Amino acid sequence: MRKHTHLLLALAVVLVMPLTMQSGSLASEVLIFGLAAMGCNLLLGYTGLLSFGQGIFFGLGSYTIALTLTRWPLPMPLALAAAVAMGALGAAIVGWVAIRQRGTYFVMLTLAFAQMFYFLAYSFPGLTGGDNGLLDIPRPSIAVAGLTLWPLASPWQYYGFVAAVFLMAFWLLQKASASIFGRTLLAVRDNEERAGAIGYNLRLLKLQAFVISGAVTGLAGALHAMMTGIAPLANAEYHTSEMILVMTVIGGTGNLLASLLGSAFYLLMGDWLSTLWPRWLLLLGLVLMVVSLGVQRGLWGLGETLWALVRRRNPAAGAAKTQGDPA
Repeated sequence: MRKHTHLLLALAVVLVMPLTMQSGSLASEVLIFGLAAMGCNLLLGYTGLLSFGQGIFFGLGSYTIALTLTRWPLPMPLALAAAVAMGALGAAIVGWVAIRQRGTYFVMLTLAFAQMFYFLAYSFPGLTGGDNGLLDIPRPSIAVAGLTLWPLASPWQYYGFVAAVFLMAFWLLQKASASIFGRTLLAVRDNEERAGAIGYNLRLLKLQAFVISGAVTGLAGALHAMMTGIAPLANAEYHTSEMILVMTVIGGTGNLLASLLGSAFYLLMGDWLSTLWPRWLLLLGLVLMVVSLGVQRGLWGLGETLWALVRRRNPAAGAAKTQGDPA
């Protein structure tokens, strides 16, 4: 059970949200951006790569699902698979170039790719819809031989589908991060020179992390486009990359469940503040400044610190456990 603690916690969050939230679309958005933040966390938290190119993969997923469901009709599962593949392909191209540099130059390369992709999406309205985006994206139900197995018409029905996809992706990423591959990425993050001296192929490891991150983020972009019914140009702009990165940092790097915490905090706080003041982004900026200055390890790190304080002030449980253990 301890091995699967984070998966069980993610399942608990997925089950609790319908009981505590009124909007199925907002609940779906929390999980969708949790997916995108997990993809970013694999780069930042596990590999030490600060990328501003996540909006590229998110936008690729949105445009791919829009095109494959409207202009080149495919069954919805195949359209999702195509979006994942396009996200991975875009990440492979960006990563192949960007990983040749380190530090500030790596960050600048990912930012340059993000700006270039936005300009390309804007310049080809025949394919991407330009400034208007792609509209009227359907949300087809999952059916076999004309028999509907899983309707997705209502927001909460779609939430159930997004939750199933999220939990599957979370489990796969947990397996990857706990594997030898994931541990090697941590070694690259902590001491790249030593990892290279041992004999690890650093470029290949970074490229693999990029591809996985792009695939997950492309999946998130596709799910978001199906939820809203549009693939807007905004999905491919710099702000999207910035938002995903902020969610990742707020939740806490190096922990996949923290990414869900970061996306929930960002979106729910923004939703609440928007009811208080039309210029709610100013308030959200102040809140993010407080979190960034006071919680250096993110909300997950804050939770760990508070839990450690509780255990330190209440040693009775630990003592009782020790006394109950056989000698």
